[in-house]
Amino acid sequence: MMDGRLFVICVCFILNVSNVATKQTTKSNRRGADDCKPTVVAHRGASGYVSEHTLGSYALAIDMGADYVEPDLVVTRDGHIIARHENQLGVSTDVAQRPEFASRRRTQRVSGNLVNGWFSEDFTLAEIKSLRSTEPIPLIRKHNARMDGSLDIPTFQEIIDLVKALETVKNRTIGIYPELKYSSHFQRLGLPMERKVVDIFHKNGYIGKGAPAFIQSFEVDNLKMLKKITDLRLVQLFDERSKIPYDQSLLGNNITYGQMATPNGLANVAKYASAVGPSKSYIIPRDLFNNLGQPTSFVRDAHAVGLLVTPWTFRAENLYLPRRFQRGNNPNDFGNLEGEIRAFINAGIDGFFIDHPEVLVRVRGPC
Repeated sequence: MMDGRLFVICVCFILNVSNVATKQTTKSNRRGADDCKPTVVAHRGASGYVSEHTLGSYALAIDMGADYVEPDLVVTRDGHIIARHENQLGVSTDVAQRPEFASRRRTQRVSGNLVNGWFSEDFTLAEIKSLRSTEPIPLIRKHNARMDGSLDIPTFQEIIDLVKALETVKNRTIGIYPELKYSSHFQRLGLPMERKVVDIFHKNGYIGKGAPAFIQSFEVDNLKMLKKITDLRLVQLFDERSKIPYDQSLLGNNITYGQMATPNGLANVAKYASAVGPSKSYIIPRDLFNNLGQPTSFVRDAHAVGLLVTPWTFRAENLYLPRRFQRGNNPNDFGNLEGEIRAFINAGIDGFFIDHPEVLVRVRGPC
């Protein structure tokens, strides 16, 4: 595992090469982001190897062969779109070690949950750029934590710039698969991100259903609104079956994700979305002993109404794997992720949200 500084040097070299070495490649000769199945969606980048939602993580994922990179998006106080899984910055940045921002710590409700920390909506982009990324699960991914402080927090535009540069290097189309985080929360603050994300996509040439882009959300009405302002493909994410999408709970609509996962529910989702992103248990549930059960009808039901199925999240560590695919007794060691991948390929899914994209590329084989 290379250290943080060497990795940053390597990423910078890749970007410089993209500007000077491969200008003769043509878009018409490129492989498309959707040409190979199942689709490799690099979850927060190659987050199993490099701190999530950094340009380093996305660049490594692309070098490993990912078809899409998946940034989670939140908003700054001055309305810029940045990549973080949580708007609570203490989870994945060094803000807690920055005395100049100590007074920004506060407690608020975010999508119904009481959260204490430092929030993206309390910082300008310039202040965000002064922070450095840290590994959010350092006890599990100690190798990632060694790179803490090496990489900053990218904007959505910077991610697009990286993707377009590496498309030139790799001579293939690389897709972008952002998730809108805490949509209702930011709308209530007067910082809605939906139009901004669409405008950035459109400005950069991502237009229409054929564009290598998806926009995803666990909420519902924001996707329905997006359907009216863009032809980019939309993805309805599914949380636990008993939960209610947060925006629907605000409206007094008690529909659960489980109800949305029925054949009738999926038919309604297909009116505004092109794909669904369920947790893995919707496809193949596990029993109380962490054994994989039999596949459900979810994939068949979704395909019947024209929806692609890309479940989350596939990770190599034993901690996240079914019992039969674990190796050894250390929960942080890598197990047999290939075995779990094959079980889900056999279940008929269309793509994977995955932290270790090269594993799926290897299992998928030549494309």
